[in-house]
Amino acid sequence: MSDRPPPLLAIFAHPDDESFRAGGTLALLARRGVHVYLLTATRGEAGSCGDPPLCTLEELPAVREAELHCACAALGIEPPRLLDYCDGTLSDVDDEQGAAHVLTAVRELRPQALLTWPPDGLSGHPDHAAVSRWTALAFEQAGALGPDAPAALYHLAVPRSVAQALGLAHLHAVPDEEITLAVDVTPVWEQKLAAIRCHCTQAGESPILTTSLERQRLFLGTEHFRRAALRASPETTSEQAKEWGRGEELDLLFHSDARSMSARAGHGPESGKELNT
Repeated sequence: MSDRPPPLLAIFAHPDDESFRAGGTLALLARRGVHVYLLTATRGEAGSCGDPPLCTLEELPAVREAELHCACAALGIEPPRLLDYCDGTLSDVDDEQGAAHVLTAVRELRPQALLTWPPDGLSGHPDHAAVSRWTALAFEQAGALGPDAPAALYHLAVPRSVAQALGLAHLHAVPDEEITLAVDVTPVWEQKLAAIRCHCTQAGESPILTTSLERQRLFLGTEHFRRAALRASPETTSEQAKEWGRGEELDLLFHSDARSMSARAGHGPESGKELNT
């Protein structure tokens, strides 16, 4: 039996989704020996060609796919798996069909945790919201896989205090006490920035990249997640369930010995954790 930690599967809509809000966490997991897989629904052809343009509109899908491969390599995670949906059309896709793609990946990879956008897409983007629905449905349907079913589903999140401090009123921030996990990604800061820089065509689309380092650190230096679902196995003891309810289920995501990390209570009285590596 392998001692390697079980995999994580991240499901996002566009190239660069993986880098901005979760790239540091994905890199930290990969450093710990976790196989981190990425399923991306589109090639981002509705995005920018760059300013000045780095390619034509016809070339953009292939360019953004190459950028995504570059970002995954920078983060140290597995090469991306791409679906063939068109950017901006995911809300038109039947949720069962979308979930079937996610479930196929779950059956093949047997991840212990899934990570995706929250139901509101965080920014309200319809593609983000669609992928969130697909993943939630796939997580539910994966219960039929028994012991091979993912144990936890996590959503990207931005705490309200951070959104207010940075004036990000357009984001659907959540109350700080709803944050399950806050990850200090300082140890992989350069890796995360390298992954973001891989997405050259989109460099001008995020104002945070042109602001002060202090503001960049506030928004990008800690990544926040909210646990959306936890599946207890038949072997789970009542004591384990209580511990997971207090946020101890983070080992499902990080699968790391407690002695290898420093953990302290986070924002919430029962659910929050902050991990520094």
